[in-house]
Formats: sequence, structure tokens, C-alpha cells
Amino acid sequence: MATDFSSLTPLEGGWSGETFLAEAAGERSVVRIYARPGPRGAAAHEVDAALLRLVRGLLPVPEVLEVRRADEAAGLPALLVTSFLEGERGDLLLPRLDVDGRERLGGHLGALVAALGGMPMLEPGPFVDSRLTIGSFTAHGDDVDGLPALVERAEPALGWWTPEELAGLRGVAVDAQALLDTVTRHCLVHSDLNSKNLLVDPASLEVTGVLDWEFAHAGHPFTDLGNLLRFERDRPFTDAVLAAYVDRRGGGTDDALALARSADLWALVDLATRRSQNPVADRADGLLREIARAGDAQAWPAGP
Repeated sequence: MATDFSSLTPLEGGWSGETFLAEAAGERSVVRIYARPGPRGAAAHEVDAALLRLVRGLLPVPEVLEVRRADEAAGLPALLVTSFLEGERGDLLLPRLDVDGRERLGGHLGALVAALGGMPMLEPGPFVDSRLTIGSFTAHGDDVDGLPALVERAEPALGWWTPEELAGLRGVAVDAQALLDTVTRHCLVHSDLNSKNLLVDPASLEVTGVLDWEFAHAGHPFTDLGNLLRFERDRPFTDAVLAAYVDRRGGGTDDALALARSADLWALVDLATRRSQNPVADRADGLLREIARAGDAQAWPAGP
């Protein structure tokens, strides 16, 4: 089936401004236009397509229908066309769910994160081509050796923090890295696994789609669990996520949560340096400052 690009409707969420709904002969598809250079450069569309093919059948992801290289002479960007998946975005659905619904969805999400955490990789690094060759973070400017080094590099960009907060963050980083080092294996990491990038069946509350793989890489097994639970402190939901996760991956829920919070510090530090750029970065900065003040990676800001 040929995809008609003459009439594209922008889709919200995921790749904002670059993802569109297309329709031909009554069939819907999703078109991703790679107009802006990202961390993967010219190979981004091929890496995204390879990742979808890799996990299809193991995770709910769309089918790859077409991969089109950029035509620089004609000024045309690269394209990735995939099948359309039904479902409602998780960030729109979650606020409407009662306790039972949040527990059910949490169970489904915990199993999904556990499945991702069980896809082994030989070494950490970014994917650089259509064969999913693992490159070096050094080439991408992400060559810091552990959380303490990341915090040291980020400190000049945290000019609104107090000296006491920075000192607290250094201590948390040392303890968190020591905990993360107890897990020595690597796995496929989605790296942006949160409710806005998940499609859910409102009736069954099963996940129907995992979207937006542009930051996926080989990395720490608890990164995605930390991302999913970053701003979550609702006990029915988090308890269900953790119970389903350890049921599949083993271990205890307390240990899994501690590792998840520690792993997410990498993202929180990066987001905090970009405070005021977007609401998520603002929220991350507030959370990280409370973590630093409490000296605890599982701390949470007090309510109003």
C-alpha cells in the first residue's frame, strides 16, 4: 500500500512537530519526518526502524512499513512510515483511573519494563546504524565516568543552588553510583519510558503501543523503571509496577525501587541544568533539590 503524503495531520505527543497521521485507501499509518538533526544524525530513521523490528513481537510497537533515505539534492528529509496503533496516551488516561485501575495499569507497565530489562546487550552505548551497532558515549559528549563526575560537570549550570544543596547532591551521587555498580549487566533501554509515550487500551488497560524510541540505547537495566516512576509516589500504582517487575526479573521491591531512583538521577541532573526550558525540567529541578537537601534519592518535595 502506497502512503499518501499529500495530506498529513500532526499527531500530539511523541516526536512533537515531526510525526503525522496519513491515510490511504481507508488504512491509517504514521509518518515520522526527520527534518531536524538529532543525537543519531543521518542514521536516525534507520536506527529507529531497526529498533522497532528488533522488539516487535516482544513489545507492542508498530510495524515498519517504509524507510526512506533523505534526498539532499531534492531537499527531502528521511522518512519512517509505521502502522497506526489504537489506544489512548497514558498521561491522558492515568488521571481518570480509580485505585483499581491504577493498580491494573501499574501491573501491565511493570511487566513491560521487566521485558525491556531482560533484553541483554554486551556493552553500554548508543546505537549508531541500521545494524544497531553500539558506539561510544564519548563520541556523543556523554563520557562522564559515573554519577559523581556527572554532578561535578553539572554544578556550574546549577547557579541557583545553594552550596549546601550541591554538597548534598554530591553525597547522594556517591551512594547511588555505588548501588548501581552492583548491577553489572547491560540491556536495551528505551530511555524515555513515561506515560506520554505509551498507548493504552482504556477498557483492558493493557499497553497497546510503546512510542518514541529516539533516545534508546544499551545501558543500565534500572534506567527505564526509574524513568517510569520518576514523578510517581502513588502507592497503589508504584506498588503494582514494582510487584510485576520483580515477579519477572526477581529480587525484592525495595531493592528495585532504590536502584530505579538511583538510575534516574542521571536524567534528573541533566534536566535540572535546563530548568525554565520546559515544565518537566522545572519539576525535575525541584525534585532533585529535595533529594539533595534530604540526602536521599527517594525523597519527595513536601506538598503545598
